[in-house]
Amino acid sequence: MGITYAAMRLGNDARPDLEEIDAEALIDTGALHLCIPEHIALQLQLKDTGVREVTLANGHVEQVRYVSPVRIEMLNRVCVQGALVLGDQVLLGAIPMEDMDLIVEPARQRVTVNPRAPNIPMSLCKGIKTPK
Repeated sequence: MGITYAAMRLGNDARPDLEEIDAEALIDTGALHLCIPEHIALQLQLKDTGVREVTLANGHVEQVRYVSPVRIEMLNRVCVQGALVLGDQVLLGAIPMEDMDLIVEPARQRVTVNPRAPNIPMSLCKGIKTPK
């Protein structure tokens, strides 16, 4: 296995008049959220919606800004999420990946759409009962 990156476009969903940003994101299925650097939050003029306490990979706990609404576009899929303002590169976590129904192919070090739903994202809205 290795490190996976993917191209995406980021925008401010509340400000379609602002230009979107092309970004290369680190894909991290062990992280939950979208994380963006400060300069992207400023360029997209995202609204602060609060502070989140996050535990980093090294175990340190920090309080970081939470901004929204970030429009994420990749592989012909779109979602709107909040983002943690943190670090020096874009990081895509599991929640937006699930929202867009994307999967990681570790052997190829790439992100792709769920092959069971190649045309539109698929989602589960209730638990599935298994037969007894």
